Amino acid sequence: MTDTPAPLKNLYAPRQWPTWLGFALVWLIVRLPLGWVLAISRGLGRLLYHLARRRRRIAEINIKLCFPDDSEAKRTQLVRDHFAAMVMGIFEMGMAWWLPDARLEKLITVKGREHLEKALAKGKGVLLLSGHFTSLELAGRLYSMSIPHPWSGMYRPHENPVIEFFFRRDRTTFFSDLIPRDDVRSFIKKLRRGETAWFAPDQNYRKKGYIMAPFFGTPAPTQPATSRLIKMSGAAAMPFEYRRLPGSEGYLLEFYPPLEDFPSDDEVANATRINQVFETLIRHAPEQYFWLHRRFKLPRGEPGDVYHQHNISGN
Repeated sequence: MTDTPAPLKNLYAPRQWPTWLGFALVWLIVRLPLGWVLAISRGLGRLLYHLARRRRRIAEINIKLCFPDDSEAKRTQLVRDHFAAMVMGIFEMGMAWWLPDARLEKLITVKGREHLEKALAKGKGVLLLSGHFTSLELAGRLYSMSIPHPWSGMYRPHENPVIEFFFRRDRTTFFSDLIPRDDVRSFIKKLRRGETAWFAPDQNYRKKGYIMAPFFGTPAPTQPATSRLIKMSGAAAMPFEYRRLPGSEGYLLEFYPPLEDFPSDDEVANATRINQVFETLIRHAPEQYFWLHRRFKLPRGEPGDVYHQHNISGN
């Protein structure tokens, strides 16, 4: 890992005090029973729905594009549920960082483990394909508790030094290795050695070489790296799902059979197929997907940007 942790003086600077206060509240709340934490999330989610108007508008646009056949009332409820899930995601992050194994073990359900074991038994690596869902941080902890195989993850440092401190401290216990997102060579080496790596290429990608591929039927700039990683490493491309189950049932980790006949020589077809994997996973619990992200943002200068049409700029 090439990035150095933030100096301690930056962690405790006055401008970071609100972050520390927020984490202190999270630390307290996650010690409550899961049902109570969910109830608090719903309450705070209702508040955030009304306060975060710009992000709410982004979610409304995304959900309308992805579920055009749903009624307006159903889409509105999905947006409301998503804000509750986003708040719960903050608490799930705290659960990942601070709860003991004994509290978390009873919440884990693993399905499809045989697909992972069978793929690894062939001596090749496994690229776990997953999207950005609200329980992402907790999923890493639950995976490390449940699966006895080394695995790596790509990593982008957070600009807030306090959040970065906790991310780096705790993710190094979840993963056998954290690889900077621009160090593709190390990522491929892990896969060639027959290891497992977690990759989430579902978000908007507007860098050189992006591919326009349908996402829920709407063209979106898509990350082309998945098929290239598989070609260069010979690894299996395995869909991997993590999500919170209804009520207080806990969390599901599910491995699916590796994609067959993937990749092809058609980059657009490859990107489309990966997007279809994400569509399937999202439909299982749509409120838990990151709808606040501008998934359909077009590269600068391209006409027809749906967010620009609604005067939404920034990230």
